[in-house]
Amino acid sequence: MRILLPLLLATAAYAADSPVTLTQDPQHFTLANAYITAQIDRHSGHLTSLKYKNLELMGYTSGTHAGYWEQDPSRAAHLDSAVTIDPAANKGDRAEVAIKGAGLRENFDLEIRYSLGRDDHGIYTYAIFSHTAGEPRTQIGESRFGAKLNPEVFDWMSIDARRNALMPSGSDWDHGTPLNAKEARRLTTGPYAGRAEHKYDYSATQFDIPAFGWSSTKQHVGFYLINPSMEYLSSGPTHVELTGHNDDNQGGDPTILDYWRGTHYGGSILPLGEGEVWTKVVGPILIYVNSAADPNAMFQDALARARTEAAKWPYDWVTGVDYPKRSDRGAVSGQIVLDDPQTASTKLPHLLVGLAAPDAPPMTWQNDAKHYEFWTRGSADGRFSIANIRPGTYELHAIADGVLGEYSQATITVAAGKPLDLGKLAWKPVRYGKQLWDIGIPNRNGTEFFKGGDYFHWGWYVEYPKLFPNDVDYTIGKSDYRKDWFFEQVPHALTDDNTGRARGRATTWTIHFNLAQQQSGKATLRLALSGVGARSIEVGVNGQPAGTVTGLVYNATINRDGIQGSWVEKDVVFDASLLKEGRNDLTLTIPAGGLTSGIIYDYIRLEAGQ
Repeated sequence: MRILLPLLLATAAYAADSPVTLTQDPQHFTLANAYITAQIDRHSGHLTSLKYKNLELMGYTSGTHAGYWEQDPSRAAHLDSAVTIDPAANKGDRAEVAIKGAGLRENFDLEIRYSLGRDDHGIYTYAIFSHTAGEPRTQIGESRFGAKLNPEVFDWMSIDARRNALMPSGSDWDHGTPLNAKEARRLTTGPYAGRAEHKYDYSATQFDIPAFGWSSTKQHVGFYLINPSMEYLSSGPTHVELTGHNDDNQGGDPTILDYWRGTHYGGSILPLGEGEVWTKVVGPILIYVNSAADPNAMFQDALARARTEAAKWPYDWVTGVDYPKRSDRGAVSGQIVLDDPQTASTKLPHLLVGLAAPDAPPMTWQNDAKHYEFWTRGSADGRFSIANIRPGTYELHAIADGVLGEYSQATITVAAGKPLDLGKLAWKPVRYGKQLWDIGIPNRNGTEFFKGGDYFHWGWYVEYPKLFPNDVDYTIGKSDYRKDWFFEQVPHALTDDNTGRARGRATTWTIHFNLAQQQSGKATLRLALSGVGARSIEVGVNGQPAGTVTGLVYNATINRDGIQGSWVEKDVVFDASLLKEGRNDLTLTIPAGGLTSGIIYDYIRLEAGQ
C-alpha cells in the first residue's frame, strides 16, 4: 500500500511508552497522547482546540468555531463535568471526560463525552440524549457534530471518489457573487473563477461515506470524521446529508459536519411525548487525524481506518450509558426471494436490508431519528446477515434496484447474544395489472436519466431549457431514458439571468406509446418520486385529464442540487377506456413557478387490466 505517514511514524517508536494524560482547570479538560492534544470546554462541551504535533487544526474565523455539538449543555438548569475514565487508574491507556446538562431549555438532557486512548490517532466523541418521566412534550431539532478547521492548514476536501479535490479558499468565497441562495455564489477569483460554488454540491448518502474530511497539501495532515456504525444516524441507508464545504459565513472556513438528525432532502423527525422515557447514544464518532505525502493517500488511509473501526464496533471501553456490548447484542440473517411473474430475473442488485422501529406513521424508517436502525448490504441472490443489533422488536425492510416498492415484515424480535435465522422470505411486489411500459430503473434516485450521474452542480434547472427547448418528448420503444429523459422536470425558464432567480412556465413532458389492443378496467400510472419541489402533477391521456397528483411533500432536493430525497410513490388511477388501440399520448405537467419547483422521477410505470 502506497501510504506514507511521516509524522505518525516519527512518534510510533515511543507511542507505546507515552501514556494518555489528562489535566483540568475550571474552564477546560486537556487530553493528550503521543499524537494529539485536545482541549474541551467544561461548560459547552466544545472541542476548542485540537493540535497535531503542536499544529492547531481548528478554525476560529467564520460561524461557530472549532468543534461542537449542535445542542449546547452550558445553559442547562444543572451542569456538571466529570472524568469518566481516569488514565491514572489504567496506566495511561485511556482517558474520558463528560459534560452533562440536565434540564435544557429544549426539555431534554444531554451528556457529551470525549475519549482518547494511548494509540489513538484522533479523539472519539459521543453524545447521550435523554428525556425523563418528569419532562414535558418536546422534539429534538437538527443535530450534528461539526467542526470549523484552520484555513491556513486545510485546502483539500475528500467526500467520495467524485468529490475529492482542492477547494476554493475563504477569500475566493468572500469575493464571490451571490446567486439564488445564501449558500451559493459564483466565484470570481482563484482557480475556480466562473464556477458556481454551492455547499450542497458536497452532500452524500451517509451510508456510502464512512469516512470523509479535509487534508492539507502544504502541511500533509488530514482531519476526517469516521462513523464506525450507522445505527445512530437517522433515516436509513438512502439518507442524504451535508458533509463538508467552505463555511457560508464571511471567511469561508473549511467545515465538516456529521448529521445524526438531518433536516435536508426530506428530513427526519424526533418527537417526544410528555413524560416519555427515552435515551439515544449518538456515536462514538472518531475524529481521525493522519499524515501522508498527498491528500489521496490520506483519504485512502482514512477509509482503511473506517473499516478497522467498524470491525471494532461496539467499542468495549464505552461504559455507564445505554450501549450494549457485543455479547449483549443479537444477529439476524435470511434470504429475500423475489416472487414477481412479470419480472424476468429474480436477482436483487444493490439489495439493502435493515431493521428499524415498527412503522408508526408519520414515522417510518425513512424519517426516523428517534430510534436505532441496523442495515446491511445483501447479495444479489437475496442473502443477508445483520450483526451487532441491540435487543428489541423491529420491522424488517428490504429495497433493491429494479423492484418498485419495498419488502417489509413486522415483529422481528432480537434477543441478546442469540442469532436469528429468518430463512427464506418471499417478496411479492405490488402489481395493479399488466405492465404496459416503464421508464427508468426503480432505485430510489434519478441517476440513470440524462445528467443524473452528474447532478451535484449548481443550476441544472437553469440549463434545462437549453438542453430541451421543446421539453421532453419521449417514445416508448424508441427513446433512451439515459439520453432523452432529463433527470429533473422543472419549470421552463422564461429568461436567463444565470442566477437561478428566474421563474418558469408550466412544463409538459409527453410520452408516446402504442397498444396492440383496447384495455379494460382500470389503469394505474405509478410515479416513484425521489425529489419534490412542485405542488402537483397533472396527468393527461390522449388529450383528456386523467388525474392530478397532490399531497406532495417538499423535500428540497432540486434546489439543493440533489438526486434523491425522501422517496414516495404516487399512483394515478384512471379508466382504461382513455387508452386506445394504436398510438397513445400521456402527458405530465408541473405548474409554473420558481425554477426549482419541479420533480425528480425515480421511475414511471403504466399498468392496466385489474
